[in-house]
Amino acid sequence: MSMARTRISALFADTASFLEADITVCGWLRTVRGGKNLGFAELNDGSVFSSLQVVASLEQLENYVDAMKLPVGTAVFVTGKLVLTPDAAQPFELHASAISVIGSCPSDYPLQKKRHGMEFLRTMPHLRVRTNTFRAAFAVRSVAAQALHAFFKQEGFVYVHTPILTASDCEGAGEMFRATTLDPLKDIDASEDFFLKPSYLTVSGQLEAEAFASAFDRVYTFGPTFRAEKSNTARHATEFWMIEPEMAFCDLFADMDMAEGMIRFVLSYVLAHCEKELAFFNQFVDSTLLSRLQAVLSSDFARISYTEAIGILEPKNAQFDYPVSWGSDLQTEHERYLTEQVFQKPVFVHDYPKSIKPFYMRQNDDGRTVAACDLLVPGVGELIGGSSREERLDLLIGRMKECALDPENSSWYLDLRRFGSVPHAGFGLGFERLLMYLTSISNIRDVLPFPRTTGQMF
Repeated sequence: MSMARTRISALFADTASFLEADITVCGWLRTVRGGKNLGFAELNDGSVFSSLQVVASLEQLENYVDAMKLPVGTAVFVTGKLVLTPDAAQPFELHASAISVIGSCPSDYPLQKKRHGMEFLRTMPHLRVRTNTFRAAFAVRSVAAQALHAFFKQEGFVYVHTPILTASDCEGAGEMFRATTLDPLKDIDASEDFFLKPSYLTVSGQLEAEAFASAFDRVYTFGPTFRAEKSNTARHATEFWMIEPEMAFCDLFADMDMAEGMIRFVLSYVLAHCEKELAFFNQFVDSTLLSRLQAVLSSDFARISYTEAIGILEPKNAQFDYPVSWGSDLQTEHERYLTEQVFQKPVFVHDYPKSIKPFYMRQNDDGRTVAACDLLVPGVGELIGGSSREERLDLLIGRMKECALDPENSSWYLDLRRFGSVPHAGFGLGFERLLMYLTSISNIRDVLPFPRTTGQMF
């Protein structure tokens, strides 16, 4: 059987070229409704979000009765003529002259119904992508990734692949997955292990990106990262993707400018290339999604210091589950209050207490804060975390000792300060949190193709 076919996306892109011509399409049946003499099927081949309506008639289709009994999920060939339907909801339909089965689908196919709960669909990540919600989510994911690469290319960045296996705990939280070839049921002697030292799955590519920024000026890494934090919240995953740009000759405010420009670029790109998908989310998930995304493009991001943020939040402590005071970290409820109640748009909070931030952030002259920033967005909370990096060797060594880190274990990182050190800055964007913002999907598990969280390994 020949697999020559026309993709359904081509029919939508250049309808006039296919009108009244005999064409063959392939796809999976989404719905089938058959009457005595006339039937309709909805066919999708994955090339475009919209499905193709197929019209079948007893008069034209030899196997009409059998075709109208095919279960949802069946993969089929359909040959016929494309006809305009100006008075119908769909712009055109395919009048079938032949329908044949490529791959049968039995009646126990679990996606027979049109609507399923998200919790149910999480039990079958290998099948849930066939539903409209997840097809739309992962189409947006693909386009958003393309947008990020396009933005950094436009801004003169070099794309760097940083290692997944590492000996460095960039964030200093200790929540890392150990990588070993030794028997994990026995005490592990690192000197006998594969790398002759403890090794882990990376939590960040930032430190290695800093090395490349010392040669290329502007670089970014975009890849998977891993956290061994046992968290079951809707915002945390064990395996997720991070975008991490690093820029030489850059301070904190230029860093925030770049982050804001990146978010604006991605929003514009996704709005332009995912019109159908975003309209779907606007209709079925969040009726304010499109207006919210457009509002971001038309307004500047707010910028306040951490101290100013505490001044806004502290009088409202009675309504928070976690009261705040100067020196405490902001929780999601505080971040969302600032973005949704106070400013009603994205907000940069900068100059945090050094006691709650990692060792590599540049210390401010006040001795209490570091040149760090977080971008907070409505509906999600923290989306981006960034900082100026401490480029002064003596201060960096001192800060590492304060954080109980042995400078001898990071000699290569200190070399970047010994040999031609310059002010530099960067940030990290959690890709899945960006996708949650772009789609209004509220659980990070639903924007990851095969989510890894505590107790879940598909």
